[in-house]
Amino acid sequence: MLIVILVLVVAGGAYAFRLYAQARSAVDSTYHPVAGKKASKNIQNKKPLSILLLGTDTGAEGRIEKGNSDTMIVATVNNSKKQTNLVSIPRDTMAKIYHKDSSQFDIEKINSAYFQGGSEAAINTVQNLINVPIDYYVTINMGALSKIVDAVGGVDVDVPFSFQYDWRNFKKGPMHLNGVEALAYSRMRYQDPDYDYGRQKRQQQVIKGIVKSAMSLKTLGNFEKIMKTLSGSVATNMSFDDMVSIYQEYHAATKTIKSDHLQGRNATIDGSSYQVAPTAELQRVSDKLRRSLGLDTATLDNEETKQNKLNSDYFANPESEDYTVFTPNSDTPNVTTSTSDTANTDDSTSGDDNSGY
Repeated sequence: MLIVILVLVVAGGAYAFRLYAQARSAVDSTYHPVAGKKASKNIQNKKPLSILLLGTDTGAEGRIEKGNSDTMIVATVNNSKKQTNLVSIPRDTMAKIYHKDSSQFDIEKINSAYFQGGSEAAINTVQNLINVPIDYYVTINMGALSKIVDAVGGVDVDVPFSFQYDWRNFKKGPMHLNGVEALAYSRMRYQDPDYDYGRQKRQQQVIKGIVKSAMSLKTLGNFEKIMKTLSGSVATNMSFDDMVSIYQEYHAATKTIKSDHLQGRNATIDGSSYQVAPTAELQRVSDKLRRSLGLDTATLDNEETKQNKLNSDYFANPESEDYTVFTPNSDTPNVTTSTSDTANTDDSTSGDDNSGY
């Protein structure tokens, strides 16, 4: 959405007015508010903001169903510190899913929250996992990523190692990618020694590249293409006025963009592969993001930390992958079938192990 504002700022006169009208129309079509989310006062007071970025697996590789949010990134924007933090959450992270049926005890892969309850469920699930308030969300289908990259003239990335994916070759070192290449670059994970964590780093590279390319005047020539792409591919609770204010008041925060991720360890729950984040790691990410928002840190006490305490044997043995989900207020195992397993066929995962809970 930053692309829209950048184009308007560098335009002028009657041309800018025409672009403004096009931009407002396009952004209005993406506006989907979420109950209880009113962050405009934070913008007015120039307070730090948090944004949940959701990349859904529709619109790519022929997928047309609602799909899961295979990319989940929490961004905090702090203008006074001139800094933006990006923290990726692995799609297979074990989490309690918070959707409209609040009475249902539902622990699954976190990427299924969007499939079950849309952006609102994804927001609530992430907030409860790391105890960080989310002001805004931006959802984009992965099929539109290539169009956005092309609209800004491509992106520059630093390829960590040479690989081939989707009939495209990526050589180690600096590369300029077009839209189709950027989509392939951000999707590959099985050839990456860090698996999904490596993919998260490459996704963050593409996001940074889009922001950098959007700063270029070359974007003006592709404005109508950008508007068309946004209209059908993006949803957000950020109004057009919010976007204008964010650019005007928070522009300095893009000068430094730092990347991080929530690190889990391999686990098997009811026969499915998960990533379980140790309590210490959940606390680390929570503390980092809360500090970036100017909030006091707070000890986590949620369903995930409770389940971790009940799985002391799993954490005591670095080689163990057997993790049991227990029903509330009991030591009885809860058997569930992950929605993300049934809604997404690409569910294998692996990552570095963290000990401790």
